[in-house]
Amino acid sequence: MSNLTDNLPAFLAFQLPRPLRFWYFLVANIASLTCTLFILYFLLFDVTLRRALNNHIIIVLLILGFLYESFNVSWHIRSARFDQPWSMSNTFYLFWTFFDYAVYSIQISLFAWASIERHILIFHDRWISTRIKRLFIHYAPIVVIVVYYFVFYSIIYFGTPCDRSFDGFLSGGVYAPCAFYLQTAGTWDLIVHELIPTLIISFFSIGLLLRVVLQKTRMRQSLQWRKHRKMTVQLLSISVIYMLFNIPWVVFILGLTYGAPLEIVWPALICSKFILYNIVFLFPFVCCLSLPEFRKRAKQMLLFRGRQHRIGLISMSKTRLRAQGATM
Repeated sequence: MSNLTDNLPAFLAFQLPRPLRFWYFLVANIASLTCTLFILYFLLFDVTLRRALNNHIIIVLLILGFLYESFNVSWHIRSARFDQPWSMSNTFYLFWTFFDYAVYSIQISLFAWASIERHILIFHDRWISTRIKRLFIHYAPIVVIVVYYFVFYSIIYFGTPCDRSFDGFLSGGVYAPCAFYLQTAGTWDLIVHELIPTLIISFFSIGLLLRVVLQKTRMRQSLQWRKHRKMTVQLLSISVIYMLFNIPWVVFILGLTYGAPLEIVWPALICSKFILYNIVFLFPFVCCLSLPEFRKRAKQMLLFRGRQHRIGLISMSKTRLRAQGATM
């Protein structure tokens, strides 16, 4: 990824209004964190859902999203709240930008792998029929992706230090480490970490839908079909938010890198970075809506609370009637 902010003329120093960033992040972050805690509790403490292989990567993404919102988004809220820049050390700002970009890249790549793995879970379940197979095909890719990205960006951000301003990043812009000015590192990050995961999510999600629709006419077991349908709906629902908010970012990054007019691409890039946070904000809500078990349990809880409330009102009414009868 390339960052040209240091070379931009003053009239191109575009940024979104500070109040917009503050209030949008604040409201969205509170709602998303609340939903994340709710769905995580449901997935972790329900034995059946916790053991389901298709939910494991969802749980990891929810945990990463919780950390991302608790720290990175909260720091953005603090920065957007005041006119004066947040006076912290360059080491803190460097860690902040590292955490911001590393966790974003991990989330995109993990879900890209989830798009591939869902084909395995539905159509090639024999590949994960034993513990050894599950270790290498199911668990190992998750660990490898997380470790790889943290190691890669640790080297990029902390292994090639340089004196650069964080003012653009603090005002909602983009910060890139000096290593990305090197053609090899910048191209690798753009192609491998941005473009390929986005294409994988798009193609494998659409491919899964087509395969499941074609498979439906061949399947005689309605129970098996319902299971496959649930896993497909879950993946496709989440894929929509990844494609909707990530594709514009990737397109404008490509345009900026390969010579599109700065006066057009740069403001669009800043706006696409802002809406990119919607992936994290909306992810837990989409997870809730795509889990029939969660909807059923939530409905039961609401009905139970309503029943308890009615019982309480009836008890209070009876108590009052007795009290009135005793005084007469």
